[in-house]
This record gives sequence, structure tokens and C-alpha cells, in this order.
Amino acid sequence: MDVCANEDITLAPGETVLIHTGIKMAIPEGYEVQVRPRSGLSLNTPLRVCNTPGTVDSGYRDEVCVIMQNTSERFFTDGAGVVKVMPDRENNHYMLDSKGNKKGWYEIKKGDRIAQLVLSECPRMRLVACKDVTAVGSNRNGGFGSTGVK
Repeated sequence: MDVCANEDITLAPGETVLIHTGIKMAIPEGYEVQVRPRSGLSLNTPLRVCNTPGTVDSGYRDEVCVIMQNTSERFFTDGAGVVKVMPDRENNHYMLDSKGNKKGWYEIKKGDRIAQLVLSECPRMRLVACKDVTAVGSNRNGGFGSTGVK
């Protein structure tokens, strides 16, 4: 389901904020709710949902919030290589319905759709202590990223 902001909030370039949704829920044991970005918001703005997917576990009973970051740069280099500061809010201010991946200040209004919530089954892990993990199975040999891209 889409989830909406429950407050008006403005994100400056480079700022990360916690956006309240006004939603509280009791998630059944063995399930989680994942907080994910909306594809249109990610495509059309520099706004990003952090820690994606966020997890709301079955024991959480407080308000669900969305951590959002404005990835617009505070400083940028113009075509001549001169470093400049992002213009002030009045001259570089956009709403969520602004299209074209415009960089700058972004205003989120109460009721704007900012993320998605997905209910997923979440089995519990059972950890078993052992002296040698090779007794459990063989190693594929390789570290992070060793399987390649194809």
C-alpha cells in the first residue's frame, strides 16, 4: 500500500529527515512490514527512502515513519568549473509533483504519497553454534562480489 506524509515538511539539499505517517499497526508474529520507495518518486525527484527496505517488525507498536533524504548537492560545479552553493529555497523550490529530476529544496505536503508498505512473511532464523562451518557445507570460494556480474 502507498503511505502518505502526515505533516508538511521541507527537505533542504543534502538533508535527511524522519517523516511521520500517523500509522500505527499490530503486525502478526512471523510477519514484517517493509518500507520501500515509490518508483515515480525515485525517478522524478532526488528524494530517496533510506535504509531500503526498512523493516517494521511484529513487536513494534509505535508510529511508522519514513526516513527520507534529499540527494540534491549543497554545492555543485557549474559549466566553467566554479564551485557554487545551491540557490536559496525561494529560487530553487519544488513540490513532489515537479517532474524532471529537478535538484534543490523539496516540499512534501501532508497527504503526499512518499513510500510503500509491503506485508511479508518473515521466518525466524535458528542459529546453531559449531566449531567448524565446513561441516555444514562447502565454501563456494570467494569473497564479496566474487560471483561476478553475469
